[in-house]
Amino acid sequence: MRLKKLAIVAFSLSSLFATSVFAQEESATARQIIDKFQTELVQVMKDGKKLGYVGRYDKLEPAVSNSHDLPKIARIVVGKEWEKLTEEQQKKLTDVFSKLSIASYAHNFKDFSGEAFAIDSEEETKMGGVVIHSHLNVPDDKPVKFDYMLKEKGASWRIINIIANGVSDLALKRSEYTAILQREGFDTLIAKINEKIDNYAKQ
Repeated sequence: MRLKKLAIVAFSLSSLFATSVFAQEESATARQIIDKFQTELVQVMKDGKKLGYVGRYDKLEPAVSNSHDLPKIARIVVGKEWEKLTEEQQKKLTDVFSKLSIASYAHNFKDFSGEAFAIDSEEETKMGGVVIHSHLNVPDDKPVKFDYMLKEKGASWRIINIIANGVSDLALKRSEYTAILQREGFDTLIAKINEKIDNYAKQ
């Protein structure tokens, strides 16, 4: 009987602790979100060759999903064309775009030679967002500057754009995707995104 009571108390405490940890993760600051994501990226880079592409993808899927607002980014990259899509098309685009985002990280961060991220500063935007200024130190090369733009989502923050060395990933994709949608249509855009995912997996 005593053991049963102890077990119940232990379970209650573990549940309370789990809830507390979950709450902390949900209310993470923008800086904490970036710090955690960059730490996970470096870890995947260190294990990159052993993991292979599929292993890196599987490791990065939760890391990217928990730090990026992928549905919002998918809407932004097609601009006004989003409203012209059916609900089914919107869902399909969000799904394929999310896979592309994870695939690009799995492809680009595949090996390690001493790289290290460092957060430089953060600033609030006039629109209520936060920009985290960071850089990646690369041995025997110039550091790569990353500016992460984040917006609140629920009780936490999520990345909605990344500017690498002054180049906006969101702006590049928006220009490309809207042009394809307008000229060649939805099915062609999906096919081109899937082709890019396949290319990442092969390289």
